Amino acid sequence: MSQRDWGIEDPEERYWFNVKTGEVEVGKQSLSIDRLGPFETREEAQRATEILEERARKWAEEEARED
Repeated sequence: MSQRDWGIEDPEERYWFNVKTGEVEVGKQSLSIDRLGPFETREEAQRATEILEERARKWAEEEARED
């Protein structure tokens, strides 16, 4: 059982997407400049660039509505 199974948050168990290698990492393995995240699941980390594009699109739409 992992710490998460016991309800203990461990930042080392989070997932990160390495933009340099295109790989998902468990924990902070690479330089912060090369990482996107953290993500709760490996699947989310694999979709990191897609998720960021969706968020950026939503922010742009909100800003356009506010103007």
